[in-house]
Amino acid sequence: MLGPRPTVAGPGAPDDAPLTAPGATRAGEAVLGQVLEARLRQVRQIDAVAASDLAERVAAFSLRGGKRLRTAFVWCGWRAAGGTGDTGPVLRTGAALELLQACALIHDDVMDGSPLRRGAPALHVDFARGHRAARMSGSAESFGSSAAVLAGDLALAWADDLLTETALASPHGARLHGEWRAMRTEMVAGQYRDLKAQASGSSSGEEALAIAELKSALYTVARPLALGATLAGADPNTVDALRAAGRCAGLAFQLRDDVLGAFGDPLLTGKPAADDLRSRKLTHLLATAVRLARTTGDREAAAVLAAAPDARSPQTVERMRAALERTGARAEVETRIAELAAAALRHFEATGAGTRVQQEFTVLVERAAGVTPRPAEELV
Repeated sequence: MLGPRPTVAGPGAPDDAPLTAPGATRAGEAVLGQVLEARLRQVRQIDAVAASDLAERVAAFSLRGGKRLRTAFVWCGWRAAGGTGDTGPVLRTGAALELLQACALIHDDVMDGSPLRRGAPALHVDFARGHRAARMSGSAESFGSSAAVLAGDLALAWADDLLTETALASPHGARLHGEWRAMRTEMVAGQYRDLKAQASGSSSGEEALAIAELKSALYTVARPLALGATLAGADPNTVDALRAAGRCAGLAFQLRDDVLGAFGDPLLTGKPAADDLRSRKLTHLLATAVRLARTTGDREAAAVLAAAPDARSPQTVERMRAALERTGARAEVETRIAELAAAALRHFEATGAGTRVQQEFTVLVERAAGVTPRPAEELV
């Protein structure tokens, strides 16, 4: 049982409203823990080995780290649409999104061969280590990848179960499930286009933005906002404004992640440094640098940014970083992040949300984009 649930006033709520976006995030974390405890009990009744080897790893991974932004954005969408009263469906929807995120990260690490996630070994690496420690037969790497795929599948199943339970108990369940269904397909489409772009060596800026929107922007911000608004029975105009705000904020978030992927500190990001550069992952940052190198005739930058995977030594990675700076790509992407963050605030304001929730949305956009959003006139 979740116990008594706090109530939240609608738009324009007084400053003493009992639940804020940070409060919703903390409450959502507690709900996620409760959901995982229940799921673990169920798996233990089915099979003790799967519970200890697989389900417990998924639960621990889901609870370890993460900004929990999606729960906060669900809450913002609900509040912007006038949500009031029982916050249980909002928090459970946020928990379902966190489980979906766990699935996406686990599978993404397998596909990218990433060794580190959230400051610890990625799940496929952890499974492979267990294989070696137990002196099992066959390839440890193959076992690790296969087991991690199953772990991601389990997280997805738990996410779907939780969202379905929430939808069945909601008067807006059909619309809620429609948003969820579309989001899952968008994620898969984005991941496939990411894989294909990397395999083909694409440098297309349009392709990079399409991947960023499908794979990250929609399911990180736009869909969570729409899911929250749907729980409040929002009208189509409000949902459209929230989707526009979420698309802009989500793209800003992904572009920031691209910058961190090239220049971030692993101690802060929890991921290996320059992984995107080593694998020549198609990002908007890379595509911008390639375009600028071609435009200015910077042959050295164009050559190093097109280097084959087997040529990406640590020295090559450093030269790629230098090219991102020298071409002006990093500066251009930083400007674009600021523009997108400002646009997100304008679209959110169009919902007619109260001042308090607008302020909290601004803080969330600042966290996601790594910038302080400014009015559009200041960006000219």
